[in-house]
Amino acid sequence: MNFASDNTGPVHPQVMQALLRANEGHMPSYGADLIMEDLTARLRDTFEAPEAEVHLVATGTAANSLILATLCPPWGTAFCADIAHIQEDECNAPEFFTGGAKLSLIPSEAGKITPEALRARMAIEGDRGVHGPKPGPLSLTQVTERGTVYSVAELTELAQIAHDAGLPVHMDGARFANALVSLGCTPAEMTWRAGVDALTLGGTKNGLMGVEAVMFFDPAQADGFEFRRKRGAQLFSKHRFLAAQMLAAFTDDLWLDMAGAANAACARLAAGLTESGHATLLFEPDANMIFAEMDAAAHARLQAAGAQYHDWQDNLTGARQTRPAARLVCNWSTSEAEVDQFLAALAG
Repeated sequence: MNFASDNTGPVHPQVMQALLRANEGHMPSYGADLIMEDLTARLRDTFEAPEAEVHLVATGTAANSLILATLCPPWGTAFCADIAHIQEDECNAPEFFTGGAKLSLIPSEAGKITPEALRARMAIEGDRGVHGPKPGPLSLTQVTERGTVYSVAELTELAQIAHDAGLPVHMDGARFANALVSLGCTPAEMTWRAGVDALTLGGTKNGLMGVEAVMFFDPAQADGFEFRRKRGAQLFSKHRFLAAQMLAAFTDDLWLDMAGAANAACARLAAGLTESGHATLLFEPDANMIFAEMDAAAHARLQAAGAQYHDWQDNLTGARQTRPAARLVCNWSTSEAEVDQFLAALAG
């Protein structure tokens, strides 16, 4: 019963097989291999973006930070939610790779930035001239850090506010596939057609071993990225092993199947938690991640049964709660049996 993170899940067997095939013989290094060529074409086709720049890195932190460094000067600021991953979980990597740019934090509601909050924060940073930072990119997380998903309309409205101010838009899509399955839209509709300029396309949380794709939908905005990737130690010599993972995911819609399985398991778990009478959902679980409070006795039963999940009770309110709070995440391999076993232990 492991609901600690989608990072704890296994690599999909089809991805492992693709890595074994990629290991046969010799191939050019540093991304000049045919697998990367095929992947670039596949992603451009999938996103209906024939001119998109496509690059691979090993981690989400690297993807986010290098994109922001490309879009934001050292004297600039990137706008993001106050609980954004780039703020809370990347050890100041965006500030480091940008050469000193700051993050302007926007109060969020259930993980989401509202248009009003964005305008207010942009107004604060935009009126100080040379004495303040130069306004830079807006970064949106999809799925959000609270398990909610921006609608296409919400993304479009936020991106339009940024674009009206001459600012680019970055999407942290560590769980991009989960959000896409949740909305039932196309990749293009959730990205460049909504106003997203640069995308971190997650793979590691969705059944891959360790790879994220970086996409710039306007190649002109990617200027300098390849040099930043090299200097940031993210240009792999045996690059084919990154490309093979991502290409496997985008073969026969495996990436969507894996995300759909994770989302379905999450929906089953969320329904069971609500029906149990022992837990309360704190946010709407739109994709594959749940935040819930539960009875202390139920929490104790789960711990005794060996259930693994993230103790979140200090994070949400800043104080210990009478009813423990937890984050539970499903991955592509989470089975109905595992969910039902968890719910049975919860009920006692």
